[in-house]
Amino acid sequence: MKLSSDQKTQAFFSHPIKTHWFFLLLAILGLGLIGGLAFFWNLGNLGLLDETEPLFAEASRQMLVTGDWITPYFNGETRFDKPPLIYWLMAIAYQMVGVNEWGVRLPSAFSAFILVCLGFYTLSYYVQWTQFYTVQKYEQQSLMGSFYKPQFRTVILHPLPWMAATLMAFNPQIIAWARIGVSDLLLTACMGSALLAFFLGYATHEENSSPLSENKQQVKNLNPFKLLLISGFNRSQFWYLAFYILSALAVLTKGPVGIVLPGLIIGSFLIYVGKVNKVLSEMLPLQGSIIFFAMTLPWYILVTLINGESYINSFFGYHNFERFTSVVNHHAAPWYFYFIVVLVGFAPFSVYLPVAITSTQFWKRRYWQRQTRIQQLKLFSVFWFAVIFLFFTVAVTKLPSYVLPLMPASALLVSIFWNDHIFQNNQDYFNFGFKKNIFKFFSISILINIILLLGAAIISYFSYKLLGYDADMPNFRTDLQTSGLPHRSALIWLMTTFAITISWYQKRISRIFIINLLGFIIFFVWVATPAYSLLDNHRQEPLRYLAQTVVQQRKLGEQLIMVGFKKPSLVFYTQNPVEYYPELTDAIHYINTPEVQNSGSESLLILGHPRELNNLGLNNQYQLIDQKGSYQLIRIKKKDNRNLT
Repeated sequence: MKLSSDQKTQAFFSHPIKTHWFFLLLAILGLGLIGGLAFFWNLGNLGLLDETEPLFAEASRQMLVTGDWITPYFNGETRFDKPPLIYWLMAIAYQMVGVNEWGVRLPSAFSAFILVCLGFYTLSYYVQWTQFYTVQKYEQQSLMGSFYKPQFRTVILHPLPWMAATLMAFNPQIIAWARIGVSDLLLTACMGSALLAFFLGYATHEENSSPLSENKQQVKNLNPFKLLLISGFNRSQFWYLAFYILSALAVLTKGPVGIVLPGLIIGSFLIYVGKVNKVLSEMLPLQGSIIFFAMTLPWYILVTLINGESYINSFFGYHNFERFTSVVNHHAAPWYFYFIVVLVGFAPFSVYLPVAITSTQFWKRRYWQRQTRIQQLKLFSVFWFAVIFLFFTVAVTKLPSYVLPLMPASALLVSIFWNDHIFQNNQDYFNFGFKKNIFKFFSISILINIILLLGAAIISYFSYKLLGYDADMPNFRTDLQTSGLPHRSALIWLMTTFAITISWYQKRISRIFIINLLGFIIFFVWVATPAYSLLDNHRQEPLRYLAQTVVQQRKLGEQLIMVGFKKPSLVFYTQNPVEYYPELTDAIHYINTPEVQNSGSESLLILGHPRELNNLGLNNQYQLIDQKGSYQLIRIKKKDNRNLT
């Protein structure tokens, strides 16, 4: 009886493992673990980061308060910097989880997770057709009665999709912006997903004519979960329409750039492979255009009708045209700026981008024109990377976040390179099919990898000495040193460097990828996260504390003035307007105006550094309400301070 019971138990657990359900669940859990650690872990436990994040957070809160979902407002003024999608999503998140840091950052984190999942699916499809179905064009024309059907688990457990997913998630640029409530990651997710959707439509259209799709009876008999990875039933139209929808969302996130960049990438790619007319006819341009304009035009028309020329000049003129043609907000940088941004922002795998791009041999146009569409994913990723990089290099205004949309392409290029040339040829490292110069290029990349990590260890060790003085957090350097985080960081990067060096010496090259990834994840969990928490305690927590003091101590009709600096987070946490006056003379002039002196309340609240408050000439005629960090909150009576100088 006991033997029979054991056999039944074994059969009960072994059967699900042999079915698609187990491996589908494994994929879901794996992606959930990647996304949970990279994007959602500790997401809402730290305060908003001045200066930009609170602007989005408060504008979204105002939509809930006023019910105006057309015109964004911050601190009583219109905010035309960005279109409404990020505000709408934050407002929806507020209704789900409350008006807090979680609600502010959920749209960024969730959109990053969706991008990673779609990247995983795209590479799974790529594996399906390049690793198992080696059907060439001449074979597609022949009569084939059967085809090789790889197990669902074979595709799910293939390393390439997991490599791409982890690289998309665990790189400095993506992981940082996915944890901040601004529009940059949402744009990257919408644009990146749109480009992946286009390529899936482009690739599945060709596969519909393959022997696999011709044998419809066999396709019908396949499990529906396998159909997620196998082409059939002409799903290319679904992906093309998804491209239009996602592009529309990108335009609702940041404006024209949401369709201009995908258009340039796809257009240049199709011209290069000589398929412009053919693919444009496949893409359902009429239906797609109707969907695209039906999604984008209503809001742009309404906001223009309501706000008129001020919106047109601010959004299209200042925030789009002028940012491309001139320096805005002092964001100037040299022509090589984005080389540094990509090197640091995709570190440590950025050192393999040059060899990954070169290994595609993208200059061999005829070769690529002969390849099947799914095999052109590497070439498409090169165009994706190059167009965005060149576009923003030409643009005059430069910010690190501008090249965030090329990070998914970087992950695709590097992961495919490592899979094709390292993991699949690990035992024949010195004999795999590289040309001699490519082999040297890769060896140099490993050497640069070691130097980069060694440099990171040295910089980490002396980081507290390299930081400049910040009046907002004067004790940060001392507390950073005593926390031991610089030493911990240096140790992590030194151990990573040592492990890579040993693996290189032993010619176990595939380990280098895993070591780099583990080193970065360990650094993120045990150094970057606590360091950011320490930064929050010094820079933002005093403002949150004083904001709560304002809420508790504020009298009816009493105004709050910020002197000497501008911290938008105070507006969000007090949920009331704040008057900003970086210059003392402007603050004094405002306090002396008849509008302020004759307003309802007999007093004013002023927040600032003690130095700025002393320079107001108050002559000790004020009440110190509270202080925290380097800030003080005081109350002054208007009648006692009518003639400040």
